Amino acid sequence: MSDDAEEPIEPDGRDRPSPGRVAGVTNRFIHAAELVAAAVFALLFAIGVVDLIIQIVGAVQSGRITDPLVVIGFIDTGLLLLIIVEVYETVIAYTEESETRRIVRLVIYTGVIAMVRKTIIFRTGEYATTQDALLAAVAYTTLILGLVGLLLVERGQGQKLMS
Repeated sequence: MSDDAEEPIEPDGRDRPSPGRVAGVTNRFIHAAELVAAAVFALLFAIGVVDLIIQIVGAVQSGRITDPLVVIGFIDTGLLLLIIVEVYETVIAYTEESETRRIVRLVIYTGVIAMVRKTIIFRTGEYATTQDALLAAVAYTTLILGLVGLLLVERGQGQKLMS
């Protein structure tokens, strides 16, 4: 079979790239974009760690380190950094074409951390009414229980699937 048979010819005589070649180029582009995204998340994590250290040092120097709201702010920032790490890990799992099960687990972990973060920083005073605050609390609880349930099912079913 000649090369001409592999490459379709346009009506004006030009070669048209084969679908396989186009898919290869787009796959390489997506892989490169995933690596750039991973680098951005790694940079954000590093900046966040430095910022957290600066905040802690500032709070110690000013004496605000004993303020519970300041400490909760540090915990919030720390959990946000863990979310960044989980998103980074998810992107890396995609670039390494990891098994879907690992990627799903990483996404669930990210969701659990995000919801725990929202729960820790939850303040009823931020809502217009007590009913709004209660609705938000019920929604957070439902999401956390759902994510934990998914994680437990994934772990249980994953072990059965692997055996």
